[in-house]
Amino acid sequence: MGKSTIFNRVIGDRLAIVEDKPGVTRDRIYGTGEWNGKSFSIVDTGGIELDGEDEIMKSVRMQAELAVEEADVIIFMVDAKTGLTLADEEVAQMLFRSRKPVVVAVNKVDNHGRMEDIYEFFGLGFGSPIAISGSHGTGIGDLLDEAVSKLPELEEDGYDEDVIKVALIGRPNVGKSSLVNALLGEERVIVSDVAGTTRDAIDTPFEKDGQRYVLIDTAGMRKRGKVYESTEKYSVMRSLKAIERADVVLILINAEEGIIEQDKHIAGYAHEAGKASVFVVNKWDAVDKDDKTMQLFSQNIRDHFLFMTYAPIVFLSALTKSRLHKLLPVINHVSEQHALRIQTHLLNDVISDAVAINPPPTDKGRRLRINYVTQVAVRPPTIVIFVNAPEIMHFSYERYLENKIRAAFNFEGTPVRLFTRRKSDED
Repeated sequence: MGKSTIFNRVIGDRLAIVEDKPGVTRDRIYGTGEWNGKSFSIVDTGGIELDGEDEIMKSVRMQAELAVEEADVIIFMVDAKTGLTLADEEVAQMLFRSRKPVVVAVNKVDNHGRMEDIYEFFGLGFGSPIAISGSHGTGIGDLLDEAVSKLPELEEDGYDEDVIKVALIGRPNVGKSSLVNALLGEERVIVSDVAGTTRDAIDTPFEKDGQRYVLIDTAGMRKRGKVYESTEKYSVMRSLKAIERADVVLILINAEEGIIEQDKHIAGYAHEAGKASVFVVNKWDAVDKDDKTMQLFSQNIRDHFLFMTYAPIVFLSALTKSRLHKLLPVINHVSEQHALRIQTHLLNDVISDAVAINPPPTDKGRRLRINYVTQVAVRPPTIVIFVNAPEIMHFSYERYLENKIRAAFNFEGTPVRLFTRRKSDED
């Protein structure tokens, strides 16, 4: 039907916050975009496959319930060439019961002559359908105008700036709930769960040694039911809202099972969202160990997460509370690094030394000249490099400069974003 084409246009052509970077593995069912000044997460449910009568209700219900459960606004994609089908009507009935805003997008309206094909979709009862063409890109702006206008206004968290917001993410059965309980049990200052914002989160505040924290978990992570138990990949979607609100993301890995592909998907989103991150290897008590086990496991993490070599690794057991005392100091440290601001003259000294050791590349006789460098933001640290010709800045040289910056200022636990800009007279 072309959903993936539309999805890619939204996150790729409009504002590709989710970038293609070497080593980053992402689950392509989700992404991030922006339209009319509003940022949003977008999820491609993968489609409803109707393989036969026995599969119709099972497939329709699973896909529709997942979409309904996670979304603030639902884009209901239908096909102008196929016309209105029984499956469309079945999904429409479920969407009605959700009481959530629905926008009907009629795809494959590839020319003006096909405009009359959209009229039968008025019968779905969701108002005026919007004609689009994924292949030609027409109508996407109208679709986003309508969908974004229906998004709810997000409320502020209401937490003071010195509160560290910590999201626990990871695939099912990795021990997120056990770790929450271990942290709260150890501090003996359990605060009743506080309903979060319109993001459907559950926040649990606590305090330790004068530092206040909030543990963020999405409501979906705690739910039970056949949809969630049978569709493990959708735990990624339920992690997105928690990540967006967090200062520090704990990426939990099951020590017994090791690393699987979904761990990369989840970690990749935390990286791309620019959050401070810590790998937490849970259930370490259940692993047979010798003096090299931890070192080998750490190297395995580094090999699988080449794009997150900055993230520290903590081994612990939420069940026995072994090594649990190591976690909060690491959270504090990476939170500080995430908010670290470096003075401009210090940054320029480091870059000058780096350039002297390894001069910038040339391209067709032109040499890249770095004029100066400045940090423009924190959380994550964001650095702009002003040069004479941004187009000849090679990613490998940019990575070299990032490594030199990290060697000088650490930035442990946080991504560092580098942007290359052309120096103007105003600059």
